[in-house]
Amino acid sequence: MRVVVQRVSGASVEVGGKAVASIGAGLLVLAAFRSGDSDADVDWMARKCLELRIFEDEGGAMNRSVMEAGGAVLVVSQFTLYGDCRKGRRPDFFASAPAGEARGLYRRFLDIMNGYYPKVVEGVFGAKMQVRLVNDGPVTLIMDREGKTA
Repeated sequence: MRVVVQRVSGASVEVGGKAVASIGAGLLVLAAFRSGDSDADVDWMARKCLELRIFEDEGGAMNRSVMEAGGAVLVVSQFTLYGDCRKGRRPDFFASAPAGEARGLYRRFLDIMNGYYPKVVEGVFGAKMQVRLVNDGPVTLIMDREGKTA
């Protein structure tokens, strides 16, 4: 599993010109899944995203999680995070989980996040989306979780 986490002052998703989700301050999480990602991988990543201390405390240090800061989380599926651009001019997406498998992993990821924190909203799996964000900081992190055991 791979995610890009961005601390935002606001983010939104539109599908077909209609707003489907928006948040104020919080996290935009772009999530991609590989074939073979396990429930343990998905659980680890969900908790990691929610517990990352990337929001400023009273002293200005990045020392609070999105939950501690009271922010929201917008999760968007993005299989292109596994695009391999090393050969040729067209990326290949062979490492991405097939749509059916990825959909199940995405739902599990959202269910876990919602179980830990109620301020989680989502884009539309598999849809062509327009994602808008204002990156705060900017703070952008990339995390991978592939076959870890701890």
